[in-house]
Amino acid sequence: MSYVVAVRAMCEFTARRGDLDLRFTPAPTSIEGIAGHQMVAGRRASSYETEVALTGTHRSLTVRGRADGYDPIANRLEEVKTYRGDLTRMPANHRVLHWAQALVYGHLLCRARGLAELTVALVYFDIGSQKETVLTQQHGARELETFFVEQCERFLDWAVQEDAHRVARNAALVTLQFPYGRFRCGQRELAVAVYRAARDGKQLMAQAPTGIGKTLATIFPLLKACGEDRLDRVFFLTAKTPGRALALDAIDSLHQPAPLPLRTLELVARDKACEHPDKACNGESCPLARGFYDRLDAARAAALARPRLDRAAVREAALAHGICPYYLAQELARWADVIVGDYNYYYDASAMLHALTQINQWRVGVLVDEAHNLLERARRMYTASLDQSAFRLVRKNAPAALKKPLERLQREWNAVKRAQTASYQVHAQVPGKLLAAAQNLISAVTDQLADAPLSIDEHALRVFFDAMHFVALAEQFGEHSMFDVTLSAERYAPRDPTSALLCVRNVIPAPFLAPRYAAARTTVMFSGTLNPQHFYRDTLGLADDTQWLDVEGPFRAEQLQVHVAAHVSTRWRDRERSLAPIVELIAKQYDAQPGNYLGFLSSFDYLQRVVALLRERHPALPVWAQEPGMDEAARDAFLARFRTMNQGIGFAVLGGAFSEGVDLTGQQLIGAFVATLGLPQVNEVNEQMRRALDARFGHGYDYMYLYPGLQKVVQAAGRVIRTEEDRGVVHLIDDRFRRPEVRRLLPRWWQIG
Repeated sequence: MSYVVAVRAMCEFTARRGDLDLRFTPAPTSIEGIAGHQMVAGRRASSYETEVALTGTHRSLTVRGRADGYDPIANRLEEVKTYRGDLTRMPANHRVLHWAQALVYGHLLCRARGLAELTVALVYFDIGSQKETVLTQQHGARELETFFVEQCERFLDWAVQEDAHRVARNAALVTLQFPYGRFRCGQRELAVAVYRAARDGKQLMAQAPTGIGKTLATIFPLLKACGEDRLDRVFFLTAKTPGRALALDAIDSLHQPAPLPLRTLELVARDKACEHPDKACNGESCPLARGFYDRLDAARAAALARPRLDRAAVREAALAHGICPYYLAQELARWADVIVGDYNYYYDASAMLHALTQINQWRVGVLVDEAHNLLERARRMYTASLDQSAFRLVRKNAPAALKKPLERLQREWNAVKRAQTASYQVHAQVPGKLLAAAQNLISAVTDQLADAPLSIDEHALRVFFDAMHFVALAEQFGEHSMFDVTLSAERYAPRDPTSALLCVRNVIPAPFLAPRYAAARTTVMFSGTLNPQHFYRDTLGLADDTQWLDVEGPFRAEQLQVHVAAHVSTRWRDRERSLAPIVELIAKQYDAQPGNYLGFLSSFDYLQRVVALLRERHPALPVWAQEPGMDEAARDAFLARFRTMNQGIGFAVLGGAFSEGVDLTGQQLIGAFVATLGLPQVNEVNEQMRRALDARFGHGYDYMYLYPGLQKVVQAAGRVIRTEEDRGVVHLIDDRFRRPEVRRLLPRWWQIG
């Protein structure tokens, strides 16, 4: 057995102690950090060596890394750390970690060059003042070797355990059998394509109908690839909570009849995992942050003894050892074999799983569930807006040091506003003076927090974080995004009653997503609706050689009656006239075949008007409806009515929580009414995005309106037929469903009557 670990990773495991402290400290950016290291090196003599590659072994453990600098004349090894503000405020446990890294590098250097002794230095470089603080220790080679061995021994027990786990895992996965007697129709074809993508290091887009078992058909082959040592980890990414549950259940099925040595971790949002939402994430405020790293080892070992680390299991392990469940899950991500979580954990600008993949050089297989959702989600990830009214409120109570930077930003903001010739306007780029003023404010906020961490309240911090996100995206501005300004009424500034909302709005997320695909061994995008493939390939930034699979499903035309109500228009101008025909069509279908139905409308207002008229004209018909802002319990209750009742109609908004990821088989759902094409609203923003897409791809209307709209329709209608035994009916209510360009986007197996 040979285990390789980076110096930093080993020291973070062996030397981190004390509290978890998530109070915002203005750390330098990566660019500033690189510049700081270069500045320090530039001040040294010409004989000074930088980025010194070092490797050493202890028993079966190989430790490697790059020391920041070595001065051979002074015989001094330097570990350089950049920072901002008051160095005395740096937590003591950070300093301990820094010394551990420096001393390990010191031993590796002594061994490599046969040195009898060495000066080891921590060089703290203040990004703001450009001053150095140098702390030194003198050590003999024997002392450094003793320290190195101690760290290695602490890590080695874990490394041996991890290597044994990986060997056992791979051995089990090599012989892993598909958990059911046979594959469903189309399921084997999908599994084979996914395996080949992992084997060949390719990207794959797979369109496969609901009901064939896509979740298991994608996870199973990637686990087989892990067993053959082609992959280190599998990330299963979802847009919504039901997708996570399906993935966890699919993996559970692989543990039958005998459990596998496979660790599966579920990542959940911080607000859902937090035990003390009223407390800050530091040892002074939260008891679960106090001594976090002192108790982490035991909690981690206890948690990893379980194969399924879902939200409940992680919480149980964390609370048994008195630490935070959310941050225990973050730590467990380093050691899990399969991680199930939201898209943002890999695709967001500061995504944890992407960072871990890069740092550890993992070979990962990324599964993107219901991948048609990634476009809109990624657009939101890479969009940032600033509301002038929020900054005006913050300015009133801002520390004195921030007054001038805020005033400067307001002046440039007002200059943009004065140049505005309409209430909504798109600009070719973010004005240079405005961006410079925002950058200046961020710098001032950073310095203020470094000097006085508690001088800015939580609300103001959120506003400043928005500014940081805005500046980061503005600095990467290009044809993939647009900069727009919207004027609105301002309640809080009587002298200037208009407020300007600034937005760097992402239109095409491809440039941001493409590097994430490059970091993975394979990426598999799968969904029941990836048609047309060029639309998703273009907007999501998939390579031209991305493989494509369109799986023929197991369903037959006779299972589903599809009708088009061509006498009804659901266009905005026709909404009032459409209410009565929709209600009568629903009532007629229900009278002919009582049972459970879902009705989909384009908005809550439209939904409420249809429901009101239906209750008025047909009061005996059982009806329930989705409400705006339903929490998880309310959504569960909405779906429970389908499972406990045999008759009734539930109404929902197309594209919402009940349009996809809902599994109602047999008599739980026998039909659906889709009274809309699902087209996004025509407004100034969407029209500008249409123009941008047209300029880039030449199909602006289709890319902005038609394709996203019909994808929602097909997803919603797909709730009806879930198994090869299901029977049902779908009513497509709008005359435009008769158009050839619309019909081409509907499933091939549908036979429309």
